[in-house]
Amino acid sequence: MKLLIITAVKSFEKKVRGILEENKVLTFSYTPVVGYRDSTLDAISKNWFATEMNKVDSLLFFAFVPSEVAENVFNAIEKTNETCNQESRLHIVISPIEKYNTIKK
Repeated sequence: MKLLIITAVKSFEKKVRGILEENKVLTFSYTPVVGYRDSTLDAISKNWFATEMNKVDSLLFFAFVPSEVAENVFNAIEKTNETCNQESRLHIVISPIEKYNTIKK
């Protein structure tokens, strides 16, 4: 069992949901988050007023999935990042789960 964590800007919501559905991740959660990026280092060369913190509306997705599903989602995310022409990319982390409970019916 693995924990998938995916972050993306809000405009990628449909794309991420599609990737999860295509890879048989039928149960997942997501929530809006605000991402921050300190652009002061970049801004020094591009902006006279170099004291900006950029705020971005983002989403955080997470799901518990079998190992092979996690790998498939990871590969799909990587493929998407290779083909998209956006400055923003999808970010994914796969973490092992040591122990979990099950709900028995």
